[in-house]
Amino acid sequence: MSIAEKIGADIIAAMKAHEEHKLTTLRMVKSALRSKEIDKREPLTDAEQTQILTTLVKQRRESVESFTKGGRPELAAQEQAEIAMIEGYLPQAAGEAEILAIVQAAVAQLAESSGQKPTPRDMGAVMKLAQQAIQSAGVRADGKLVSVLVKTELAK
Repeated sequence: MSIAEKIGADIIAAMKAHEEHKLTTLRMVKSALRSKEIDKREPLTDAEQTQILTTLVKQRRESVESFTKGGRPELAAQEQAEIAMIEGYLPQAAGEAEILAIVQAAVAQLAESSGQKPTPRDMGAVMKLAQQAIQSAGVRADGKLVSVLVKTELAK
């Protein structure tokens, strides 16, 4: 069952249970998925659906930060609840150790292909390899964490 199908089933369940906030959030997610599908003119892959949900979570996190700075804790709490709902449809986030192993493999791969140890100037190439490996592994990772781990690996 794809992410969109799960969301559709959960929308029906939320309607029956009269859960307005959950229903509104799920409809917003379904709308974002459908909009991208229309733009693409073909069904979305699971990876594309996951990417859209990740973007929605990132937007919510930025909103939480803004609302917290602006002294609006009730709106920040609402956005936090939406993050929790959306993350329920995403694959399990990879731990720092798992991401570090992927980053180290990417650094080793780049060193092997170029014949020399990568320097901090090669960060873009290492990030690209690491992101591809993360995506192919089917896990989810925070881009900021990946970036920090790549920087520390290249600084060694």
